[in-house]
Amino acid sequence: MPQQRINLSDMHEKFGETLEKMTKDRKSEVEGKVRFDEEGGEQEQADRLYAKPNVFSDVNIDDKSHKLRDGSVVIAAITSCTNTSNPAVMIGAGLVAKKAAAKGLKAKPWVKTSLAPGSKVVTDYLEKSKLMDELEKTGFYLVGYGCTTCIGNSGPLLESIEKGIEEKDLVAAAVLSGNRNFEGRIHSHVKASYLASPPLVVAYALAGTVDIDLTTQPLGQDQDGKDVFLKDIWPTSDEINELIANNIDADMFRKNYGEVFDGSAAWNAISSADSQLYPWSEASTYIKNPPFFDGMTMEPEGIPDIEGARILGLFGDSITTDHISPAGNIDPDSPAGKYLQERGVMQADFNSYGSRRGNDAVMTRGTFANIRIKNTMMAGKEGGYTYYFNGDSATLQDGEEMAIYDAAMKYKEDKRPLVVLGGAEYGSGSSRDWAAKGTILLGVKAVLTSSFERIHRSNLVGMGVLPLTFKDGENAATYNLDGSEVLSITGLDNGKSKTAKVTATRADGSSESFDVNVMLQTPKEREYVRHGGVLHYVLRQLAAESKSAA
Repeated sequence: MPQQRINLSDMHEKFGETLEKMTKDRKSEVEGKVRFDEEGGEQEQADRLYAKPNVFSDVNIDDKSHKLRDGSVVIAAITSCTNTSNPAVMIGAGLVAKKAAAKGLKAKPWVKTSLAPGSKVVTDYLEKSKLMDELEKTGFYLVGYGCTTCIGNSGPLLESIEKGIEEKDLVAAAVLSGNRNFEGRIHSHVKASYLASPPLVVAYALAGTVDIDLTTQPLGQDQDGKDVFLKDIWPTSDEINELIANNIDADMFRKNYGEVFDGSAAWNAISSADSQLYPWSEASTYIKNPPFFDGMTMEPEGIPDIEGARILGLFGDSITTDHISPAGNIDPDSPAGKYLQERGVMQADFNSYGSRRGNDAVMTRGTFANIRIKNTMMAGKEGGYTYYFNGDSATLQDGEEMAIYDAAMKYKEDKRPLVVLGGAEYGSGSSRDWAAKGTILLGVKAVLTSSFERIHRSNLVGMGVLPLTFKDGENAATYNLDGSEVLSITGLDNGKSKTAKVTATRADGSSESFDVNVMLQTPKEREYVRHGGVLHYVLRQLAAESKSAA
């Protein structure tokens, strides 16, 4: 993540530490140092680059066999997040590509490369400086503008690569020039993702691995078989500045941004109703009339005590909004994937959670559906799973394993309120509104954590979800909670109390009681939650004003 800065010279060692952690439980048939068959010098390069025992898969790409290993870069993406306002790094990437291409280097065959600027100005000055051609020579072609890999929209990897990763549980890598990088966000088959500048994205694509020290080891060999090092293709500041001065001017920006609202021919060809009201279509899987106002009354429901609640998920520290509401790939076997297939959507047309954020049915099914999220009830199993408990007396062994969405819907049928438990920094990361919207639509009345990221706490309040925190130094483990307990939360006093009492009752009738903090920090926040969220609050205000005016 951005706060986990790694010096380039330390990257090789840091990846080794990461690999050791990620593979400590992996059972491999390979013992000791893996030897490779002669493949045009690949053994010699492998012996130099891979000092530690390394598991690999043979993958076929364009009818040629390649070794895919831990650390292999399968995605190298120059993305829109950081490029548009920084011509120096984009020109720098182009110059790295130019110098590499001159020596006969290009991205390794197993690397999925992409160039996705945030502005057409970028392609204008890359074309004017003749650097677009050089980027293409090394494998970086324009794929579009705007959010792509950094929000999980890289698209699928080659089938052979995905299969190779799965067969040996490889720790494949991605290198991207984005500013967002959370667990499970970039691609479901990539466990090690790194943020880097656009020139370094090109460099790692050429090397094909992050299991390398780019400051001392070669990226590859030139046409004469001589080693090529990063220092050999890295541009000077003078080279970059000269191209910027000669190829970028204000007219580029005036032209592109002056036409920004014109739209393309394809966009302008879309028909739309000439109406102030949106014509909801039941057939649409992208835009759906949301249920936020279903069952709403003129009088607010207040903040009553919560009785007989089940724990939908019991999570640890640093659960991000990407864990809670992923933006990327939709798994065909997930509740969201099944929903789309039931409506005739082919897997190739699933698109992403981010693209379907206008459909609450997809987004609610995607809540807590991140492939890397760990519900501690599930004994280490990754993914959006939980136990459904029927009745008030149940142990973990009595629970029925299912997707979190499916369990939430069964609890809704039982008229059972739900609570989510978390650790420190709950809701860190992007301030994603669906992380709060999905939570309330699952039927979660309160979220109890060690601490909240401030914006996510505010978003929960805005959707009418009660935020609570353990007392300092306490968490779920303090009271031996395993997720099977039935909870009551009392003493809320319609939100006026700064503390509440939680009573957790186990299957054997024993219980734990402890005080928690009510994290409603202003009178307005208390009012929002009493109304069931800011949407209900505003609508009731408008209705009252309309009635008064009449």
